[in-house]
Order: sequence, then structure tokens, then C-alpha cells
Amino acid sequence: MFTANPKIVKQAQPIASISYQEAMELSHFGAKVLYPPTIQPVLNSNIPIWIKNTFEPEAYGTLISNDPKTNGNPIKGISHIESIALITVEGSGMIGVSGSSKRLFETLSNHNINVVFITQASSEHSICIGIQNQDADEAKQAIDNTFEIEIAQNKIDACIVEKDLCIVALVGENMKNHQGLSGKMFSTLGKNNVNIRAIAQGASERNISVVIAKKDVHKALNTLHERFFEDNTKQLNLFVMGVGNVGEKFIDQIHQQKKFLKENLKINLRVIALSNSRKMFFDTEGVALKDWKTILNDGETANRETFIAKTKALNLRNSIFVDITANSEVATIYDQFLKENIAVVTCNKIAASSKYDNYKNLKNLARKFNAPFLFETNVGAGLPIIDTLKHLIVSGDKVNRIQAVLSGSLNFIFNNFSETYSFHDVVKEAGVQGFTEPDPKIDLSGIDVARKILILIRESGYEMEIEDIKNNSFLPKECMQTTNNEDFFTSLIKHASHFENLLAQAKAKDSRLKFVATFENGKASVGLEFIPSDSPFYNLEGKDNIVQFYTDRYVDQPLLIKGAGAGAAVTASGIFADVIRIGNV
Repeated sequence: MFTANPKIVKQAQPIASISYQEAMELSHFGAKVLYPPTIQPVLNSNIPIWIKNTFEPEAYGTLISNDPKTNGNPIKGISHIESIALITVEGSGMIGVSGSSKRLFETLSNHNINVVFITQASSEHSICIGIQNQDADEAKQAIDNTFEIEIAQNKIDACIVEKDLCIVALVGENMKNHQGLSGKMFSTLGKNNVNIRAIAQGASERNISVVIAKKDVHKALNTLHERFFEDNTKQLNLFVMGVGNVGEKFIDQIHQQKKFLKENLKINLRVIALSNSRKMFFDTEGVALKDWKTILNDGETANRETFIAKTKALNLRNSIFVDITANSEVATIYDQFLKENIAVVTCNKIAASSKYDNYKNLKNLARKFNAPFLFETNVGAGLPIIDTLKHLIVSGDKVNRIQAVLSGSLNFIFNNFSETYSFHDVVKEAGVQGFTEPDPKIDLSGIDVARKILILIRESGYEMEIEDIKNNSFLPKECMQTTNNEDFFTSLIKHASHFENLLAQAKAKDSRLKFVATFENGKASVGLEFIPSDSPFYNLEGKDNIVQFYTDRYVDQPLLIKGAGAGAAVTASGIFADVIRIGNV
């Protein structure tokens, strides 16, 4: 006998020792290896039963006896019954009226309908029973006929039938001696958005049964088995869209850290799906990350709607959609995942900087369906800027002012731009090193920085739209009006004198050029500034970002966060950190 059905729960373990009563409970709830009536004769005579595997006769097997050995776990197994219908009889006419239950069960008995689940409200207002799906229609007609008069008088409602349900049961003789098991069971299912339709628990506490939808059985059994039998190892199932520079680094980091996470954090990471703009590939057992490029290349044609549908249909526990694109259309599908209790981790800034109503809706969906929506890498790549800001707000602090250099690409460009290194060439180099977006105009136009400061403003608790942020662009109008990268770079050469003039002004003022984002007194702006030598922004090197939060607590000296704010590796590490945050919840 196994701790769960090994066909559904791959991590199911053999049960070494079990009591007669536990064995009967498990076999009643679908453990097909044993027929319940065969236990009764040996139970009466206290004869041990040893169940062996025909194909592995040397294996220990399962010993059923009156004195089973315990391993400290009060739960012996998790089982289920499929194809269940739930029938509910309710109405005020049942309250205080003796014989209602007798009439109900007598009716079912007369029609040879077996009841496998019973629960009744203490108010006597309703009774729920579970029966086989094929008996549901006959049972409804029979019950409605029995209570025909009460139904006509509106004292009892016509019985309600719900089909295609399943019963999942925790079984264990020692459950009664351990507190909080039912709470752990319900919270574990709740966190994975498994709705419980009915609950039954006997006074002996040998069995806790719940009725759930058939579509949730795989998720429920695996989640409960993980909680009670797998040393609290949490399996995270990732659905990754976007495997470019950052995506490739992200997958490499998972491959490298997979063993460490399992051994030290009890987190088992599996990549279930991969997709780029051309191909996508699904593997319910987890993609072999060693050969993921070859596997993806041989996958099916990429289709966003099919990707969403397959992810939903799999209905795996602890599912996470990871968006590593800069695609505006991908940013519009987050709500479809959150509504299905699928967490969203993204470095795509478009959703969090979209219309405020959409931003709030995604936040509300995340809370409602217990599906985290994390986007730490939206600002500062791998720097813990948003996470730090959240801690400030929840601890009761208030942000009054923000000053920041939020573009690693622009900081790299202006740190390397000189009389000997043209603006055109340094922008080209930033693209080669992966510091800019595929369309560099997104970085240089200031819209990317505007989105970042907008996200910080919103996370600080303020309502603002992107149109409310003043963008003091330093690019000539002709550069802004180009429609492709080739024309854009040509325009940078044409207007080289404009950029050289900016550099000359900075030198004349003994300053350095930095693209700064500011929020204060409800107003926000982004733009190129001449930074004097006494500013903390002056010595910001390479692709580094810096953020200063002035709050009620940090008044004279701001809270400062500084570090690398661009690059595939650091961005991937930020996404990775968000995934681990979900695993640690």
C-alpha cells in the first residue's frame, strides 16, 4: 500500500506498517490493492496481513496488524474516490422536525443507492450526502418525491445536485492525538485555490474527508502529499515565456542551483513550459534543462492562447508564470493567470506602469486568489528596491520624496561618452552588452525611466498615471521620430554635435551627465541633469543604479540603495529571487 495513488502522485511512498482500521479506510477511499470486506475476518481473529508486490517479492511490503509501527507521522495515507455527486437537502422545514434524516436515508435505501459521504449542519437546516455520479438523477427524483409536500409548501427546497466531484481523505489512526491537522489540510488546499464543497470528520478523527471538484484532484493529492509526507519540500512549477538574454541566464541559474535549493531550502524547481516568439514546449515532468535549447527548438509553434490554455488545463500546484519579455501583449494576460491561482513573476514593466486601474486590478486579483504578483526587477534589475519599499510601507512609514538614477543603460552611456568615444558608438556598445532594450530608443527617450519611477510612486501608495510624469527628453526631435533601429542610429550620427554640446556644458560646470527621476509634492519628472561633484549621484559608475527614499523616518539622511541596475545576469537573479520568495511563502 502507498501513501497515495502512485499513478497520480509520483512521490508516493510505500507504507511499511498500518492498522486494520487504517487499511479499511484507505481501501474504502480508493486504495484498490485491498478489498475492505476481506479484512474483517482476520481483524476478528487478530491475524496480521502482509501485502507484497508480486513483481518485487524481496521488497518489505505493507504489514497490517493491531500494533502498527509509527514513524512519527500521524497521517498514514491520502486517498480519494472519483465520480461523486453531492446532493444537498435544505430548508427551514427540517429544523426541529424529527424523522427528516430517517426519511431521506430510507428513500435512498429503497432505491439501492449507497451513501459514501454524509455531513449535516448543527442547525439541522441542511444535509449533504455524497453518492456515485450515476445514481444522482435517480436520487434527486426519489428525494423530491419523498418531500413533495414540504417542497410545495416552501418548507424544504428541491434538492440540489452537483456532479463530477471527488472525495479526498486524510487517513491515520493517531490523527486524534495531533492538533491542527485539519487546519493544515484546509490551508494547504486553500493556498492552491482548491475549493472545498463539503467537509466530514468523525469523532474518532481517523479520517478527514473533503469534497472538491474533479479538475482539482491531481493538484489536491500532490499538494497534500507534499505537505504531509515530503519533509515539507515545496515543488514550484514554472511556465516561462521569453528565453532571450535574460531568459537564458535565468534557466542557467535554475539548472545550477536546483540541487542546492532542494537540499537547503526544501524547494523543488521544475520548468514545465518554455516559449519564445517562435516555439513553445511543455513537459509535465519538467523540461530537461541541460538540453533545453534543442528541446525548445523541436517544440510546437508558439501560440499565446494555446500556452495560456495548456497552463490552466494542467492545473498544477504552486504554478508560476514567468514573463521575461518586454512585450506589451504578454503584459495584458497576467489577469488570466492570477484568476487561476497561478502566480506571476515578471521583469516586464508594462503591466505595473499601465493604467492605474489595471495595476490595482492585478494587485487585487493577486490577493483574492492567493497568487503572488511580483515584479522586483521592474526597477533596478536585481537590486531589492521594491522589496525594501514594501517593508517601509507595511511598517507604517510614508515616502515623501524619491530621487533616483534608474537606468543602468543610460548611466553606462553617459559614463562612457567622451570626446574620443562618440555618443553613437557608446549606445551601440550598450546594446551589444545587453544593457539596453532591443529598441534602444525606449531607454534613451526616457519612457523606461518614467515607467520605473511611476512603479515606485504607486508602490509608495500614491495614485499616478504615466502621462502625469514630465519627461524632459534630451534627444533631438528627429531621433524620437525614427521608426526602426537603423534610422535611429543614423540620426544619432547626424546629431552628434547636439550630444557633444551637452558633454561640453557638463565639463564647463564641473559636472557629470545623469538621467534623474524625481518625485516630490505629488509631482514627478525625469530628465538629463548636470550633477555637481558633491552629489551622491556624481560617482555613480558603470551601469549602476541609485535610489534615495526620503520618508517620515528618513528625513535628513535618505535611505539609499545602490548597485548594478542592468545586465542579463543581475536581472535574471532578481527574477530568480522573486520565484524563491513565492517558494518561501
